[in-house]
Amino acid sequence: MIDKPQITQTAAKLTANIRMTVPRGEIQKVMGPGLGELMAAVAAQRIDVAGPWFTHHLRMDPEIFDFEIGVPVSAPVAAAGRVTPSQWPAMTVARTVYQGPYEGLGAAWGEFEAWIKANGHTPAADLWECYVAGPESSPDPADWRTEFTRPLVG
Repeated sequence: MIDKPQITQTAAKLTANIRMTVPRGEIQKVMGPGLGELMAAVAAQRIDVAGPWFTHHLRMDPEIFDFEIGVPVSAPVAAAGRVTPSQWPAMTVARTVYQGPYEGLGAAWGEFEAWIKANGHTPAADLWECYVAGPESSPDPADWRTEFTRPLVG
């Protein structure tokens, strides 16, 4: 279900983000429009996107999603509406790639979390999902790839 996880060090990168806090059931309603708003603001500032879009989940609550929709950028963005400049920090992480439909993300995260703990690592409270390939790249969900990044403490 997931590629063999790796422990790695990420490099810092500039991002543009929109923060959202919504009930779990609304995630699918806000994700697409939020991404559209983010991409439009970056384009309006004539800043290049420097990689695939991502979500940064700030806390794990089964009822409320507190997260940021983000995109790496080639230069700092100016705050515009809900869009803010930010940074994906340099950090030590566990990382893997899940290939398949978005409906399988929960089970894949469970598998990844089990690997992290079984290998003696302690995850931080937040996590990152980077949408490497999705519906825009293939109509077949079996081709979609989501990179999981879990910061580690200690």
